[in-house]
Amino acid sequence: MTGAPSDPDLIRLPWDVPLENWPEHHLVTLPRGISRHIVRFARLSGRVYAIKEISERYAKREYQLLWDLSRLDAPAVEPVAVVTGRRDAAGEPLDSALITRHLQFSLPYRAMLSGTLRPDTLTRLLDALAVLLVRLHLAGFYWGDCSLSNTLFRRDAGAFAAYLVDAETGELHPMLSEGQRNHDIEVAHINIYGEMLDLEAGGFLHSSIDPLAFAEQLCRRYHRLWKELMEEEIVEDVEWHLIDQRIRRLNSLGFDVAEMMVRRKAGTARLIVRPKVVDAGHHQRRLLRLTGLDVEENQARRLLNDLDSFRVAKGLRHEDEAIVAHRWLAEIFQPTVKSIPPELRGKLEPAQLFHEVLDHRWFMSESAGRDVGLDAALRSYIDTVLVFKPDEKAILGGDTATDTVSP
Repeated sequence: MTGAPSDPDLIRLPWDVPLENWPEHHLVTLPRGISRHIVRFARLSGRVYAIKEISERYAKREYQLLWDLSRLDAPAVEPVAVVTGRRDAAGEPLDSALITRHLQFSLPYRAMLSGTLRPDTLTRLLDALAVLLVRLHLAGFYWGDCSLSNTLFRRDAGAFAAYLVDAETGELHPMLSEGQRNHDIEVAHINIYGEMLDLEAGGFLHSSIDPLAFAEQLCRRYHRLWKELMEEEIVEDVEWHLIDQRIRRLNSLGFDVAEMMVRRKAGTARLIVRPKVVDAGHHQRRLLRLTGLDVEENQARRLLNDLDSFRVAKGLRHEDEAIVAHRWLAEIFQPTVKSIPPELRGKLEPAQLFHEVLDHRWFMSESAGRDVGLDAALRSYIDTVLVFKPDEKAILGGDTATDTVSP
């Protein structure tokens, strides 16, 4: 076993048995997409690991790629270890195994699309997948096999965040050419269209969803986002406020502008401006710096909005931001999360739970015509909403003999 396994029980798993024959007491059932390889989920010490059986060459290659993506802070699953040199009881060689940490509170896109899906939810899924592709391409990563089955999503306030879960066909370069990017998008288009047709043929796809239109819409959203991030913009000297507007648009998409390249166009008074270095996680980094909370981008934005409202309500406009954040964390966020009964805490991660309580407070206040307060909203949310939610943490239960995605 090569890697950084934090759980010694990983070594004690039955590596001398083919993965498809592992005893059920080692496994848990989680929804997953279609895979060319045998994939199983094992629970050890309260953690869940995804284990994929694959040849030694590709296991080592994918392990290294996932580590490279982790160092680049790209949205991908975390690699744990590679197991090589496996042999069964008769001494016959077995394929190697790649171990990754299962992303808590996540589901495959394929599971999300199987069943009833509202149009606005579909739009948010497309946006999340487009952002994932853009972030990977900005990092110089060519995926080569983007598909619904190779992508995980997590709730991110009112939207979703997407993660790469399979890097087997990937390549990491200093920078991708336009041809490489376009080819990657074409592969994604073909794969996703095929999977949508498969869902449609199985009766799992909502009748309002057109498979071809879905795949084509993803491509359009990707190109629109890439253009917003990378295109040069020509402005007059007196229109510098347009650059500020563009930076704000990029921030609203979750990207920071770390550096701007500005050059004057010869013979005119116009300036050509282009974001030179674009990074993701504008609100994430601010919240992490102020509070230590490491959450998704839209969740961070919502929590920061509440922090700013707290600052105004407490008359702390001129107080140091770090001091205000510490008070908000101690007086608002932590007491809210701790008020959730222990048996209900596995339903949502803390940041998503806090976001939903804020939403519930807004709806209650609108109905009452006044601010009902956080405490009343929290009690109502627990009693009328949270208790009826499915457990979104890692363990979903079910029969481990099947790996098909249910609607």
